[in-house]
Amino acid sequence: MKQLIIGENEAGQRFDKYLAKLLKEAPKSFFYKMLRKKNITLNGKKATGNEKLSAGDEVKLFLSDETFEKFAGNREVARAVCRLDVIYEDENILLINKPAGMLSQPSESREASLVEYVIGYLLQKGEVTEESLKTFKPAVCNRLDRNTSGIVAAGKSLAGLQELSALFHDRTIRKDYLCLTEGVIKNEKYIKGYLHKDEKCNKVTIYHSDRGEGIPEEALPVETRYLPWGDNGRMTLLSVRLITGRTHQIRAHLASIGHPIAGDRKYGSEPFNRELCRTYELKHQLLHAYRLEFPDMEGVLAGLSRKVFTAPVPENFFYMIKKEHLEESYYENLERAVGICKDDYHCGNRSDTGE
Repeated sequence: MKQLIIGENEAGQRFDKYLAKLLKEAPKSFFYKMLRKKNITLNGKKATGNEKLSAGDEVKLFLSDETFEKFAGNREVARAVCRLDVIYEDENILLINKPAGMLSQPSESREASLVEYVIGYLLQKGEVTEESLKTFKPAVCNRLDRNTSGIVAAGKSLAGLQELSALFHDRTIRKDYLCLTEGVIKNEKYIKGYLHKDEKCNKVTIYHSDRGEGIPEEALPVETRYLPWGDNGRMTLLSVRLITGRTHQIRAHLASIGHPIAGDRKYGSEPFNRELCRTYELKHQLLHAYRLEFPDMEGVLAGLSRKVFTAPVPENFFYMIKKEHLEESYYENLERAVGICKDDYHCGNRSDTGE
């Protein structure tokens, strides 16, 4: 017999959903049969599986060790360890400044992603255990392309994960990016269109006309707002706000209006990128999620120390800003946008902890 006590991260879900995670290799018919025969009980009583679990509930499984191990399967949760640039952390959420080159979420390549690094980080801190990972895994709630840097939000608790996921799903959280683009942009603009993704080559196409002939039926509407922070006559430092959040939206949308992002090998200008690679050894696009703004909230996120969080751009990005004589524009706009001035914000060697 195994006895388990429901914790905060298991509470709030249906009993059968919990059992499906605990006995992930078992067909549903198995644990429904065990429930009917009282081989699995909840708080000492017969259960149907549709009960909503509460913290402190007692689950008993009258199963042999062999049966339990067979249906529990391999319970090893992937994890990895690296130094994370943590911007903000409390008991429910984690905001991380992801470097370019790191995957946000697991992929078929099995390369370590930010999800595995978050799990490794929390295991080291003792905030999750091997036992708790059987029924709840911390996860990230927004995805950045591998070669895009910046703020990624992760849920440490079930409540934190659910509330964060709802904010991103409902688009009530504001996401602002910084990028260096080819060409000169002088005015703020709001652009709309349709985006179609080719799954085979993982590349998207932007259509600017209203939906009609020539636009694939499955194309999705996209909306992007951008504001130039300054230019040097050949490139522009641009702040971009995502209204919708589609695959490669910023990269493809800007390229479609003739202002591809510096270093973007998929949507960018080959001659422009070749020059930047020769001058700066640039290996990826200069696109950085620098600002996250939360709305007024209830629930566990109501306890955030503030609503706006920022992440410094990577060192190579800041180096180009300086060399291209855009540093003054950068700091002037940072101070105007988020109240940060040059004296207390040094990119590449400071994280905004939120404390």
